[in-house]
Amino acid sequence: MMSDEAGRKDWMGLLARAKPGRIAALLEGAELAEPVTYLRAPEIGSVMVRGRAGGTGAPFNLGEMSVTRCTLKLAGGAVGHGHVQGRSRGDAEAAALVDALMQGAKAEAVRAAILAPLHAEETARRQARAARAAATKVEFFTMTRGED
Repeated sequence: MMSDEAGRKDWMGLLARAKPGRIAALLEGAELAEPVTYLRAPEIGSVMVRGRAGGTGAPFNLGEMSVTRCTLKLAGGAVGHGHVQGRSRGDAEAAALVDALMQGAKAEAVRAAILAPLHAEETARRQARAARAAATKVEFFTMTRGED
């Protein structure tokens, strides 16, 4: 079971980057839902996004972004947190539920039914974006003019 801090960071990042509505759709199809107690009901807020010029310069405030967060607890005691971009309470709740489920006995089922498809979709999106960028690549070369 991947319950260490690095593994949790990976799956929470994957959940945060998922397309809107996708986690809930996968959860519904997998029938993994459990009764929950809300420690923090889904709530909408904003965070400051920071950037760096050239990726290495001094940080600067780029602007604000809407986020939704949720914290819930399963009957077994596992606590799950969900943070998603945008204003979707359902997506934050679904992400928190997946986080909590990944800390229990259903972790392998959740990984197969939810995390694996999300990872495959993200990989396909990245490859498509890389292919579009590669299509605009310009090859520069130097020809000898014969004046030597």
